[in-house]
Amino acid sequence: MSDREWNRVTVGLDSRRWVTRKDCKTVLVAVHTVTSGQRLLDTARLLESDLRVQVVFTKAPDVFNNGVDQLISGLGGASLPWAQVPYQRFDLALAASLGSIHEIHAPLVVMPHGAGFNKLVPARDGARAEDRAPYGLDAQRLMRDGVVLPKAIVLPHEIELGRLARTCPQALPVAAIVGDSSHDRLVASLPHRDVYRRALGVGPRQKLVVVTSTWGPQSLFGKHSDLLPRLLAELPREEFRVVALFHPNVWFGHGIWQMRAWLADSLRDGLSLVPPDDDWRAVLAAADWIIGDHGSVTLYGAATGKPVMLAGFPHADVDPASALAKLATVAPRVSRRGSLRGQLDKAEREMRPGRYRPVVDQITSAPGRFDHNMRRLIYRLMDLRQPEHVPVTPPVPVPRLGA
Repeated sequence: MSDREWNRVTVGLDSRRWVTRKDCKTVLVAVHTVTSGQRLLDTARLLESDLRVQVVFTKAPDVFNNGVDQLISGLGGASLPWAQVPYQRFDLALAASLGSIHEIHAPLVVMPHGAGFNKLVPARDGARAEDRAPYGLDAQRLMRDGVVLPKAIVLPHEIELGRLARTCPQALPVAAIVGDSSHDRLVASLPHRDVYRRALGVGPRQKLVVVTSTWGPQSLFGKHSDLLPRLLAELPREEFRVVALFHPNVWFGHGIWQMRAWLADSLRDGLSLVPPDDDWRAVLAAADWIIGDHGSVTLYGAATGKPVMLAGFPHADVDPASALAKLATVAPRVSRRGSLRGQLDKAEREMRPGRYRPVVDQITSAPGRFDHNMRRLIYRLMDLRQPEHVPVTPPVPVPRLGA
């Protein structure tokens, strides 16, 4: 270790001398991206009010970790430079991505940063499509030197056990079916729909169209960037409001200034943007229609009971066994031809109760149980008795506009 590295480590260790509460269990939250950070906060929240536990955040290495510093700073959490992480031990670590997790010395819990495991690992030259594993379940990232890295792999649905058995059977003993935090919080937020609509500026006689795009060249914004101008041109402003949700990787991959510059005309025409660090689940709860692509937000939209429409869907990038692939078989497609208002009206007319139930049932096999199951798991790994109060899944905060 260089002198500079050793100085960083000893400064971090020396700071423990000055803390007010000693002998706390230390939980490291490794935030790779804004998206994974938002998911991890649902679990970190389960440690609230426990004076026996100190939570520390760190920005983990990732090509899309722009914005993570601001996220951690905005939380007001204690933070640790990643350079110190490999030289310290923690009582527990949480991650929702797999990059560099071999450098963490702690019982490690990894979880998906989206709705399950839908997207396939990019194909290598000469690799067959059927040999591609879902990202997050692949042995290449879950193992190192023949050893499974996580102490627990959080799965939202029991069906994932079969997929894990095919892609990384060595990890089956540490798999835990816990449920899906975003599904549970979205469902808990649906009764507050009217509050969210008012916060988004939706009038009592207006309908809300939510357009959501994941990142990458095959995404809605990557291939169908004309959709937003078309919606704004065709839908009367006194009757409709259009709100766009972009994956944080879009914002931080191109820059917030650039995104607003690209969308300047649409913003002048009435488009509303949700900031990348805001809670997208409130926007889904407020929607009358959801138009999306192969991103997780589109899939969660199926749990709202409102029409979900697809503007493009790259089947080659999506695991055919996933809930997202199942959504693609039942959700109507947005056509480049014909009236968009007519397509929205048709989707609404054809929407039947339970239409997306088979899709939603594949998101989680423990609906409403994430908080209970996850808290039990993390306290077991910390070797601590759980707090006596029963965790209650809260609705998400009201959304804000103006990224």
